Amino acid sequence: MGDMEVTRKEEARAEIKIWNYMLGYVKIAVVKCAIELGIADVIENYGSPMPLSELATALRCEPSRLHRIMRFMVHYRIFKQEHINHHTVGFSSTPLSRLLIKGGEKSMVAFILFVSSPTWLAPWHSLSARVLETGNDISPFEVANGKDLWSYAEANPDFSELFNNAMGCDARLTVQATIEGCPEVFDGVKSLVDVGGGNGTALSLLVKAFPWIRGINFDLPHVVAVAPKSDSIENVGGDMFMSIPNADAAFLMWVLHDWDDEECIKILKKCREAIPEDKGKVIIVEAVLEEDKEGDELGAVGLMLDMVMMAITNKRKERTLKEWSYVLQQSGFTRFNVKPIRAVKFVIEAYP
Repeated sequence: MGDMEVTRKEEARAEIKIWNYMLGYVKIAVVKCAIELGIADVIENYGSPMPLSELATALRCEPSRLHRIMRFMVHYRIFKQEHINHHTVGFSSTPLSRLLIKGGEKSMVAFILFVSSPTWLAPWHSLSARVLETGNDISPFEVANGKDLWSYAEANPDFSELFNNAMGCDARLTVQATIEGCPEVFDGVKSLVDVGGGNGTALSLLVKAFPWIRGINFDLPHVVAVAPKSDSIENVGGDMFMSIPNADAAFLMWVLHDWDDEECIKILKKCREAIPEDKGKVIIVEAVLEEDKEGDELGAVGLMLDMVMMAITNKRKERTLKEWSYVLQQSGFTRFNVKPIRAVKFVIEAYP
């Protein structure tokens, strides 16, 4: 095969790839459409391959347009298409489609609706300006929405609810993966403070799995004010940069990526003050970037999350193992270990 032919094939593949980049938004738009219509719920409840005609009737959709939506999702293996008889095909559920069931055990619906909301998508139009403006500390989110993420959430209850529901959705999946993947992390922990615990979803799952733990859900006052009350969990409002309630261990899930290294170190130092010197620890659940692994789907998700961080705040970022080592050492922790779990994130245990 000559060099010219190789070049032509590479150029052809490049054209296909760029078309996929250009139309990449179509996937999330169709998935959001499927959620709003309730397609996954209806097909799952049907219990066997569901003909298009019955699906259209159940959803009150125009059949030819629904067919095009289903054809797209079958192509991306969100649903399966199976023969019912010689003349009829039906649609059935897959592990992927079950993530789109409202209220399902592993549902990602709340998170998908959040990241596909106009408020969340608008900042992406200002990403290039964020990269160029080295002296400008205004995030693309603030450029698009007039306030930073936290101020906007505080001023807009509907967005705040969307945000907290999305974080709760992620928490259910990640905490379950943590419980199943490394339950030994919580051995001997009698009290646990969830720093930035939001509506308490993560902590409620942890104290249910490990009933000997007394939980403290710690977040900003306006956040914990609407958190559910529980006998095994105390909701405490405050500022993690000022002080953190004392406990055997501090738990931070998807919190530290919200802050630059300097602020991250401040938070970790406050966590260190809140735990016992001899047997305390900080449990961090975050992404750990692996920069050199090409073709790794999980690694690619981590890199995409890092782009989200850049678009949404002026300080957020995902960290590599080397970067995690730096902030932990600067915070006074003498050792740490990293454990992968069945999720996009890792569990980091840090000790004084």
